Amino acid sequence: MIDFILIGPPDAPLIITLHDDRGFGESPFCNSGDHTSDFRAYTPLTSTHRLLSFDYRGHGQSLRTAPYAFQQLVDDIEALRHHFLGPDPPAIICGGSFGGFLALQYAIQHAGKVSHLILRGTAASHHHEAEALSTLQTRLHRAPSLSVSMLRDKIFGSFSSDIECQLVMHAAASPFSETFDADVALRNGLGTVFHAEEAHKRGKTDALYAEPEKRFDYRAQLGSITARSLVRVGEQDWICPPAQSETIARGVPEAKLVVVAGANHAVHLERNELVVWEIRAFFEGI
Repeated sequence: MIDFILIGPPDAPLIITLHDDRGFGESPFCNSGDHTSDFRAYTPLTSTHRLLSFDYRGHGQSLRTAPYAFQQLVDDIEALRHHFLGPDPPAIICGGSFGGFLALQYAIQHAGKVSHLILRGTAASHHHEAEALSTLQTRLHRAPSLSVSMLRDKIFGSFSSDIECQLVMHAAASPFSETFDADVALRNGLGTVFHAEEAHKRGKTDALYAEPEKRFDYRAQLGSITARSLVRVGEQDWICPPAQSETIARGVPEAKLVVVAGANHAVHLERNELVVWEIRAFFEGI
């Protein structure tokens, strides 16, 4: 069973949101391992659009039904689009961070099923990890409980248990925001459902980020995306730095790139009014 929420005018264009993080997630703004933060961020669009937000299998309140591989999640997205729209009408795909990886793969594989592609703080290849590791070394003073090895071996690698995942992700919360609130981060961490043992245990061949997905790279295929595309990133995003969004915008035909000053990875929440305005202008062709 997939846990989802759908609101908006019945005959309006459908936006499908694809959330952050591979079975875990925490920032001072949101529980990013499920659909709730994206739903909250994009709800203002429901005066003119339908909004479908869901938890991936093995995430949030959806069932832990393997496999959790990239391709299976992309197939699930297509199944949802088909269920709510029928065989032919395209959807608007909106993905951030890990959800952006899925959005890119979906837009490449199902080009005719995507009218608009909206990306936030994401990357077209695994090379963002090396840049994030380098960036983190300059920001460790903002996260005294986090280490470079935790990012490399745990967040970009695998966790041995749900509790290890919860502790590491709490340690990593502060670099994700330019206005960190420790109390809010704790509350969000306690409210997050961690499924790390299901989706990330080392050696599970059906896990997310198992080889060869660990080395995902869509850069050579970006030119096949036909959807009108908006690529947004916070200027201070450290885990998917702006250079990664620049690569996407160069590769996707006629993509629009927006770098938001003073914002970090959760730009859709940090600068919500601006982001919603940008998306409305994008839909209207402004």
